[in-house]
Amino acid sequence: MRILVLGRTGYLGRHVVAHLRGLPDATVTAAGRAAGGGPRLDLACDPPERLAKTLAEAAPDAVVNCAGATGGDAVTLAEVNARGPAALCAALRQAAPRARLVHLGSAAEYGPGEQGTRATESAATRPLGPYGATKLAGTAAVSASGLDAVVLRVGNPVGPGAPPTGLPGRVAALLRDAGPGPDAVLRLGDLSAYRDFVDVRDVARAVVLAVTAPGPLPPVLNIGGGRAVQVRDLVHRLARRAGFGGRIEEDTGGSARSAAVSWQCSDITAAAGALGWRPAYCLEESLAALWGDGGGDTPGPEGGRAP
Repeated sequence: MRILVLGRTGYLGRHVVAHLRGLPDATVTAAGRAAGGGPRLDLACDPPERLAKTLAEAAPDAVVNCAGATGGDAVTLAEVNARGPAALCAALRQAAPRARLVHLGSAAEYGPGEQGTRATESAATRPLGPYGATKLAGTAAVSASGLDAVVLRVGNPVGPGAPPTGLPGRVAALLRDAGPGPDAVLRLGDLSAYRDFVDVRDVARAVVLAVTAPGPLPPVLNIGGGRAVQVRDLVHRLARRAGFGGRIEEDTGGSARSAAVSWQCSDITAAAGALGWRPAYCLEESLAALWGDGGGDTPGPEGGRAP
């Protein structure tokens, strides 16, 4: 089985590549915008004809799109998260129409949830910011492509190697800089919101199952922890894990995003039925791996570092 992974250098992409390379009889090719180690592909800029040529040369049985932008201005987000998947689908229809496409979406596509509820795949999508809106546009392009495609709508990833661009990785970096002393101070924004955290290794395992599942899959599947955790609880758990003895100061004024999106939680029942997937790691295990990892190298299939 030939598998092409796009977005090889990102947080999710590195874990996905490592897990897929554990499959027997699979040839995994990792592509990205930067040169080195595989084909160079830039979904934000490359015309579909160029993408189609590269895809035809790779002749994949499956394509996994981990490429995406979580930050930047609205134009950058639109180019990567909306234009990118649309161009990829156009190229696949031309060069590899029978290949399965597994695209990583985001729970941010749902927007604010109702307190105490879990969003199913049929829930209304009401993203409030450019990130969620552009990810939703990418999902729409994939779902309407006519390809053998599935969107894995991923919650808030956490675990080994989490980057400082996301909250868990940023808090871990701040804790390392602050040190364990009693005079240390950790200053953070509003921590009152609830989010659905999922271990990055569980996300990678879901991708493996989606790539290898027989027959067609539902157009969208939620991949999350299946429960809402208050961000404040995550921060304090990570601080205890780090042996932090100082103070955590929270901006009690709140933020516009936390106030508008105070609750996000995904119903993961459909993924269990379609893929036989459930989270294997609890939040405490994810935080232990994050802190013990040190934000380091490419992970192996079980979350350790690959040689």
